Amino acid sequence: MQQREFARVLRSNMTSAEQRLWRQLRAHRLGGQKFRRQQPLGPYVVDFVHFGARLIVEADGGQHIESVRDQQRDAWLRAQGFTVLRFWNNEILGNEGAVLEVIFAAVTAALAEKQPSPPAPLPQRERGAGQWPFTSKWRAQVKGPSHEGRSAQLKPLSPRGRGEQVKALRMKAEARS
Repeated sequence: MQQREFARVLRSNMTSAEQRLWRQLRAHRLGGQKFRRQQPLGPYVVDFVHFGARLIVEADGGQHIESVRDQQRDAWLRAQGFTVLRFWNNEILGNEGAVLEVIFAAVTAALAEKQPSPPAPLPQRERGAGQWPFTSKWRAQVKGPSHEGRSAQLKPLSPRGRGEQVKALRMKAEARS
């Protein structure tokens, strides 16, 4: 059986803990974050993955106690740049809220590391106190007392756009002052 088909079979035969966790992770329900379930990654199929945060969530039953195969799998996934969170099925079923808090904290921490801080806001100025072409003084010089004649000053678009025409208008306005 190929990996994609195997993942499809796993999706249709999820454990009760996986189903319960998927109900909370699907459709951007956990803080707007997108998770995929039973996703093939290399030679493995992971229970849940958030590709943006490079986070894998595994729901484990009793068969995973001290599993050497799970340790090898986790090592391979970490080498690929993923963080692996493992939860026991009884943790998911008994304390779902705490499990979701841990997952959400891991996602937000991983995304915060990846994204630079937002740029500082631009300084606010009073209306009309900005630089060309946003000043009312410039508008009055170019447009004059009425808006007539403004369209006559601009020629049809050239292949380079109106950049040269705007420069000429600005120079003309500066010469008047």
